[in-house]
Formats: sequence, C-alpha cells, structure tokens
Amino acid sequence: MQLSVESIDSVRISGPQDVRRAAEALHQIALAAGMRAAPAHDIADKRTPVDADGNILARDVFGWNDEKVWWRNSRIALDSPLTSACRFESEPFWVNANGFHTRQPNHYLTAIDLTNFETRAMTRAAIVVPVHLPFGQIGAVSFNPLDPDLTELDDIFLENGDAFGIYGRTFIASYVHAMGSVQALPPGSRLSKREVECLRWAAIGKTDLEISMIMGRSRATVRFHIHNASMKLNAVNRSQTVFKAAQLGYISLAT
Repeated sequence: MQLSVESIDSVRISGPQDVRRAAEALHQIALAAGMRAAPAHDIADKRTPVDADGNILARDVFGWNDEKVWWRNSRIALDSPLTSACRFESEPFWVNANGFHTRQPNHYLTAIDLTNFETRAMTRAAIVVPVHLPFGQIGAVSFNPLDPDLTELDDIFLENGDAFGIYGRTFIASYVHAMGSVQALPPGSRLSKREVECLRWAAIGKTDLEISMIMGRSRATVRFHIHNASMKLNAVNRSQTVFKAAQLGYISLAT
C-alpha cells in the first residue's frame, strides 16, 4: 500500500461537508487491501460516525449490513476484546481468537479475555487502529477481512498496518475535530500552582487534613483549591478531578 500526501488528505475532514467524501476514500483504501473498515470516534459511545445529514457511515458507506450492526450494541465498549485492547495499546495491532499481535510486546493485552472471541468481537480477525484523542477519548478503526475464512492476518498487517494507522488516525481525529459540538473543557481553564499541588498529594491518597499539614495551609484552603480545580475541569467528584488533571498532564498517576 503506497502512502502519499494526496491519499492521506483524501481521508482528512475539514468540516461536516467533507465527512462523506473522506469516508468513501477510507472505504476504497480498505477494499483495495481486501478489508472492510469499521470506524468508531468514541469507543465509550454507542453512537457511530455520521455524515453531515446524519446518515450512518457504517451502513451507508462502509457497507455493514443488518447482520453486523455492531454500532447498536451498547455494551461493545465493555464486551469486545477489540475495544478493550484500545485502552492499553496506541499502535496498530491485529487479533484473532488465538491472541493479539503487535510490533512491540504489550503484556496488558495478554490479560484480555478472548473467550467467545468471534461473538464478542463480531469478527473472526481484525487489524485495529486505536486513536487516542484529547480529554481521554479513544476512537478506533478496525479493518476486517472481506474473506470471512481469513483469520491469519500477519502478512497483511506487516504490509499495511502502518498505513492503516495513518489513515485511521487521520480520519477519526479530523472527524472528531470537525463534528465535535461540545468541547470537553473550557479553552481558558488552567490550574493554578496551588491547585496542582493539592491534586498531586490527593493522587497518592492523602486526605485533606494530611495535605493541609504537608502544605502548611488550613483544611478549608485545601478543599477550596480542590473544589476550584474540579470546577475548572468540569469534574463531578474528587476522583474525576484527579483523573482529568492527569489526562491533561498536570500531575502523574505513576506509582
């Protein structure tokens, strides 16, 4: 598969009017490799990418019929080993009932349950491109063999995996940018030095009292800083505040 600026731009979306054209280009790229693409802009959302008129791309462009309506499965983000793997891997991989195959070892993938793989993954084998986006959103594009009996994808992966990665990421990332109507965080939100310091201690399990003693501030002041941080990050509780702060690079959750 030959990559070019023109072919990459063909799957790039600048605005809603480009979605259908870019989807059709991605579809043709997949078909040329004997595959059918299945895009998801957010593995935690049962909604699937649509064009400017609201038409479902999986059905109307990528040709998934009523037997494979994976986008109607509201539990696919929890049940499918494909989406589970996207939480632990950022590079393209391929998978079948016998296991995951990556260019670099990833021990997290070996712990994923592959029982009843075909039923849960709704495919016998696939090349999967995880797409990690801002604010912790994860998208994905899986490339599934047109031949239902083809379950060994090592050769196709070695030949096309990197190209699929570029095409898949370009399509999903530009789709989210063009079609996203609600920004996850206000653009002007920025945590203060004190807010970050409080969250850093909270991240390792310190209580408000303990943080106040460490910082030499009152417990009320600590609560004030953590509350302000939660408001800025649009978080609903302390745990989510810490998590979002880590996603944005303010603190580390590494142990």
